[in-house]
Amino acid sequence: MDSDFLVIGSGLAGLLFALKASRHGRVVLITKGELGESNSRYAQGGVAAVWDDRDHFEAHIEDTLVAGAGLCRREAVEFVVSNGPARIQELIDWGVRFTRDQTDYDLTREGGHSHRRILHAKDQTGAEIIRALVEAIRTHPNITILEHRMAVELVTASWLARQAGTPERFPDQVVGAYVLDLKTGNVDAHRASVVALCAGGAGKVYKFTSNPNVATGDGIAMAWRAGADMANLEFVQFHPTCLYHPEAKSFLISEALRGEGGILRNEEGERFMGRYDERLELAPRDVVARAIDAEIKRLGSDCVFLHMTHLAPEFLRDHFPAIHARCLELGIDITTDPIPVVPACHYFCGGVVTSLTGESSIENLFVVGESSCTGLHGANRLASNSLLEAAVFAHAAVETAASRLGGELAHVPAWDTGEAIPPDELVVIKHTWAEIRQFMWDYVGIVRSTRRLKRARHRIHLVKEEIRAYYWEYELSGDIVELRNLADVAGLVVECAIRRRESRGLHYTLDHPESDSRWIRDTELRRRL
Repeated sequence: MDSDFLVIGSGLAGLLFALKASRHGRVVLITKGELGESNSRYAQGGVAAVWDDRDHFEAHIEDTLVAGAGLCRREAVEFVVSNGPARIQELIDWGVRFTRDQTDYDLTREGGHSHRRILHAKDQTGAEIIRALVEAIRTHPNITILEHRMAVELVTASWLARQAGTPERFPDQVVGAYVLDLKTGNVDAHRASVVALCAGGAGKVYKFTSNPNVATGDGIAMAWRAGADMANLEFVQFHPTCLYHPEAKSFLISEALRGEGGILRNEEGERFMGRYDERLELAPRDVVARAIDAEIKRLGSDCVFLHMTHLAPEFLRDHFPAIHARCLELGIDITTDPIPVVPACHYFCGGVVTSLTGESSIENLFVVGESSCTGLHGANRLASNSLLEAAVFAHAAVETAASRLGGELAHVPAWDTGEAIPPDELVVIKHTWAEIRQFMWDYVGIVRSTRRLKRARHRIHLVKEEIRAYYWEYELSGDIVELRNLADVAGLVVECAIRRRESRGLHYTLDHPESDSRWIRDTELRRRL
């Protein structure tokens, strides 16, 4: 299928890019689940922006730089913060209903923020944003929606040249992608003048995560295999507070609860954050996550507890209706009971290196959202900056991408389909998936060491060899493609972590527990094809 813009992913970044790009040409939007199923949809807390006269750009910029632990790119931070209010207003114009108080929008505060600047829709901000954008896209005549489709591989001019045995084209240029129909098993070639990679994060590379099942690092892995530059993938944010309950899969307890006065206590009832940071529960997420991890290990506990019971029940039910309802289903009344919580993999601060227009090192390949490394987050993401980043860079990317239309689309050969996979191999694929997630949690988690990182690198090498030797010859399935992507992303995370010989932000290693000014630089990876 041919188009002007091929958009891969349907979170906030993909939906916004598609809507804006549709003003300039034909858009094909592919998503491997239902439209809108993404990390964006599950964002509870909100979106940060300077919204009233009590706040100002420099304060938001400074808060972001402090959280980023010296690795933020200042021009990217200034770009996002200064463009934030206009992009939020645009979401409102699209029909997003942020929560209001008596006079204006109700602004909350989260860890690392010096002001109340978080616009939210109760505790279901992401779901509300996605609802509004999906409604706009469903009826748009210039957007073709293909659900249950999964991008398998990006197609570049250099790859086509190598296949034909002709000189490669430098700088390289993306010309389309191979896309798997998850229902039929067919792999189709999609050609486009511009590819927008908005495929989200990779939380499923870890055993415990707040992410939905679709977050398997597809965008990062495909871009890496295509030759795009990567950076800072060692900085994986572990959200401090996921609900600890056997029936609660990946359910997040929003940071906004701590922003409204929630108190963390260990199993002995002690309020412990004072031992780790003077900002207590409002310290940045990396600090809080490590503190909780330390308390759990020190006491041999399964979890710690977030106490909200000192706040008015009416306030809690009104401000956090979804969290209150889900906890109540599991026998926890947050108005009277402490909430058991543990850290879980949440957000990737690194990814595909992009410019301020969202373009990668591969020409016409724009990467927006969690798959990208724009320089905004540095070594640790400031709470609620992610949705803002997606909105700002979707807008910036379209403005540049629209100028790249025109010209003849390259010929892309048909995908060579293999034989059907034997049923007994499906069990092995699931086992290998589980193995990756387990050793990433054990060896490349909140606290790391060089010895454990090297073990992980060795295991990943064996897994990738196994995938190449035994799985890739078969007819493709979603499980096989996701397994390959998870292995590639795990390898990138480990490689970046081994290269950074210090502790900074989200990367903490026992072998180098202090920050080192000589390492105030990005961890860059470039692939030679």
